[in-house]
Amino acid sequence: MMGAHMVDETQHTAGAGPGTDTASSATASSAAASSTAGSSTAAVRTANAARRTAVAAALGRGDCDDPANRMVVAMSGGVDSSAVAFMLKERGHPLVGLFMRNGVKVSEAEAAKKSCCSLGDARDARMVAARLDVPFQAVDLAREFKHIIRYFVDEYRAGRTPNPCAVCNRDLKFDRLLELADELGAVGVATGHYARIDVEDGRVHVRRGVDQRKDQSYQLFAVSEPHLARTRLPLGALTKPRVREIAESAGLRTAKKPDSQEICFVPGNDYRALLEEQGVELTPGRMVDTSGAVLRQHEGVEHYTIGQRRGHGVGGRVEPLYVVDLEPSTGTVVLGSREECTTLEAHVDQLNWIGVDAPEDGRLECEVQIRYHHDAAPAELRVENGIAHVRFAEPQLAVTPGQGAAFYLGERLIGGGWLRRAPVVGATDGASAGANGGGAGSR
Repeated sequence: MMGAHMVDETQHTAGAGPGTDTASSATASSAAASSTAGSSTAAVRTANAARRTAVAAALGRGDCDDPANRMVVAMSGGVDSSAVAFMLKERGHPLVGLFMRNGVKVSEAEAAKKSCCSLGDARDARMVAARLDVPFQAVDLAREFKHIIRYFVDEYRAGRTPNPCAVCNRDLKFDRLLELADELGAVGVATGHYARIDVEDGRVHVRRGVDQRKDQSYQLFAVSEPHLARTRLPLGALTKPRVREIAESAGLRTAKKPDSQEICFVPGNDYRALLEEQGVELTPGRMVDTSGAVLRQHEGVEHYTIGQRRGHGVGGRVEPLYVVDLEPSTGTVVLGSREECTTLEAHVDQLNWIGVDAPEDGRLECEVQIRYHHDAAPAELRVENGIAHVRFAEPQLAVTPGQGAAFYLGERLIGGGWLRRAPVVGATDGASAGANGGGAGSR
C-alpha cells in the first residue's frame, strides 16, 4: 500500500494568527522521500518513517492529549467540513484537520466556479483550523489519486460512465484517512457527508441525511462496514441552512462559501478536456437508430452517455431522441425513444453489504437508487455468484453501467454495487439491446 505523505502545512495555532504555518523539517523530509518512493523498498521505508515523524511532530504541537476521543477531520475548505470541525471541537474532541491534495492543478478562476481542491480551498481549510486552534496538515495523495483519474478514463474508454466520488470514497479517502488516524492515535475520522451512522448490536447502520436535498448516503454504498464503523458524520441530522448558521455563528470564513458542484479533478466539468489531456484517442463512428439506420457520423463515442438527449446532433423529430447504447469497439452510438431508453432489469456486481449479510436465500425486496440525486425505486434482488440481478417494479430510465446501485430498506442504506449491462425495453435486433454508459440526460 502506497503511503500518503504530509506536505509543508503542518501547524498548530496556539499563540499564532490565522493562517500562520510552521513547517517541520520532518515534513520536508517526507515530501522529498515520497518523490522517489516506489523506486526501491528503502525509499518507501524512508518516506513512511519521515511521515510518521511528521505526524508525531504535529501531535507534539497539538492539543491531542486524549487518544480516547481524538478524531481526524477531513477538511476540504468548504462550509460543511468547517462546521464539522467546529461542532466536534465544541463537544470536546481533540482534533487534527487533514486536507487531501489530489495533485490536480486548479486555477483560482476555476475555483470560483464552484470547483474544489484548489489552493484557495487549502487556504480556507488552514485558516478555519487556525481559528479553531486545531492542528492542521495537508496530505499529498497525488500518486494515489492518479489511480482514480486512470479509472475515470478507462471507464469512458469502455463505454461506461464512471462514478469517481464513490470509487474515491472506497479506495482512497476513507482508507487513507483511517490509515493516518491510526498513525495519529485517533479513534476515527469525521467528514461532512450528509448521512447518519449508528452502530447497533455490533453492526453499522447508515441512514439517509435528514436534509433530503443534500442526502449523500448514496456515495457511501461501496465503503466497507469496518471503515464506516470508525466514521462520524455530524451533519446527518442537520439541514444545510442550519449548517451555514452554525458556521456563521462560529465566525468561520467558509460560512457563505458556495458548494462545490464539480468532480474535483475535472475543472469546469469539462471531462472531454480531461480525456484529451490524458491522451485518449477518440473512437469515431456511426450514429444509428434502434433499427440500425444510419443517422450521421460522430467524432468520438467517448463524448456520449446513456440517457443523453441533448448535444448528439440529431434533431427535427417530434419526440426527442436519447442515447440508448454505446459500442466502444465499433464506435457506434445508438439513439432511440425515451421508452427505448428504459429497462426493468439491471445487473450489479462487486457487491458490498452494510449492516446486513447477503440474503441467505439469495432474494431481497428493497429499493434501488441508480445514481446520485435520484429517487430509489422498488425492486427485487436475486443474488447469485456475487451478482445481484435486479428486477424493478416499474421501468427505469437510463440504467447506467459504470454508475453505482445503492440498496435501501426505507431510509437505511444496506449496501450496493456497480451497474453492468442490462436489457433495454423496446430495443430491436437492428441495434444492440444493451444499456451502457451514462447518466440520464445530463450531457
